Amino acid sequence: MNTQLQAFKAEFFKALAHPLRIRILELLCEGEKSVNEMQTLLESEGSAVSQQLSILRAKNIVVGVKQGKQVMYSLVDPMVEDLLAITKDIFNNHLIHIISIYEHQN
Repeated sequence: MNTQLQAFKAEFFKALAHPLRIRILELLCEGEKSVNEMQTLLESEGSAVSQQLSILRAKNIVVGVKQGKQVMYSLVDPMVEDLLAITKDIFNNHLIHIISIYEHQN
């Protein structure tokens, strides 16, 4: 069981391992969005956004639902928002640690 969980975690984090994918997830934390909306908000080409959404869909992190001519994307699990917030806290703690080391050296 632990091996399966560790494999899931590794694959999950691999799916998150791209800055544009993280930016897409942060947008989707605000609510569902179309590819066009994300392109505009991210100031990114559609092919790049679509490519990253494809990876996130394949890992069941986002889901797309066709509404008329558009596909609206949303998070499969709202806990992704918590994960992103925790990651931000870890980043802030890391910065505090680095600043502290720097201050003690000078």
